[in-house]
Amino acid sequence: MLRTLWTVGVVVLAAGSTGRAADFPRFEAVTIDSDIGKVCYAVATADVNGDSQPDIVAVSENRVQWYENPSWTKHVILEDQTEKDNVCIAPADIDRDGRVDFFLGAGWTKIGTIQWIARQSDPDAKWKVHFIGTELSTHRMSFADVLGKGRPQLVVSPLLRSKGPGARLMAFEVPGNPREDNWTPMVLDESLNRMHNHTHLDWNGDRLLDTFVAAEQGVFAIERTKDGSFQKTLVGTGATGDRPENRGAGEIKVGRGPKDQVFLATIEPMHGTHAVVYFPRSDGSLPWERVELDGTLKQGHAVWTADLNGDRVDEVVIGHREAGMGPVAGPGLYAFSRTDAAGRTWTKHVIDNGGCAVEDALAADFNGDGRIDLVAGGRATHNVKLYLNRAAQ
Repeated sequence: MLRTLWTVGVVVLAAGSTGRAADFPRFEAVTIDSDIGKVCYAVATADVNGDSQPDIVAVSENRVQWYENPSWTKHVILEDQTEKDNVCIAPADIDRDGRVDFFLGAGWTKIGTIQWIARQSDPDAKWKVHFIGTELSTHRMSFADVLGKGRPQLVVSPLLRSKGPGARLMAFEVPGNPREDNWTPMVLDESLNRMHNHTHLDWNGDRLLDTFVAAEQGVFAIERTKDGSFQKTLVGTGATGDRPENRGAGEIKVGRGPKDQVFLATIEPMHGTHAVVYFPRSDGSLPWERVELDGTLKQGHAVWTADLNGDRVDEVVIGHREAGMGPVAGPGLYAFSRTDAAGRTWTKHVIDNGGCAVEDALAADFNGDGRIDLVAGGRATHNVKLYLNRAAQ
């Protein structure tokens, strides 16, 4: 493993910001995999071997591999068993045997296969692929109870329209016998297009998870109504432009601010230039207030939120996969911390400048020290990197 110590740089983005570098942790970069393949399409975390430590899971065009915490030994559990390219993954104990399985999306540009993979009795054997269904341009997936059934469903968002007027946001209930029974999807919405990602939040207080999607038309909440149908509500305008590729939003995550205030973080437009946050308005009106954090990205592609400095307020983590237009060109990984309680001004902290052309990223405490670390997977750099939170010094 290669280790590099990054001293976090600071760029003040908004007039009047007073963020201090001393308030923000430094990060130690650890190269987990220097050559994962053509592209690291997705990263995830799960306790794969049951030792109660979070492992790192990464998806390349033809493999699924996990890296064992803390040695970061690589284990390939799937190789050339699905349609190229594997593009998304979500951990879940699908067969209820007490061990994690994975949902996996593959062949997304050609056919869009949806499957789950499970380990076999031989611990050294590649995992078995169980077919669920197909949906052209399957792009992102998660595991959440959006149907109010008391057990989560597989939620899938394709990138582009296929069978309907728009991309079909779907929820698959896990059948009683997941290996033998059919997986039947419920379509939550099919009116939007260029739906790059989704996330979940109970935004109306009914104790049911709603789905927030980032699409060409903007940021929408897809919520279940009392009669069991679904309706969409525009929450964020997204970028504006005269062409589809210049409109709307791409990535999306939910964050928590002071007093547990919810906000949304996005990349705009899809594969875009701007990191953006949305806050609920004090009068409850829609759409939510839009605040730009950065407009110098190129091929922005990863968003995460996490409390990196221990102040109980989430930072926004942003990754982009091509060199941008700002004084810190990247490609790389950054974190934005608010410098006022309202979230109108933010400070940009450089986590990695040029060392990872970030395709995907996430945050978790990987070494059990109580501080949140970061993981990123690269496209042009073909790598997976862990950034250990070493606290402010």
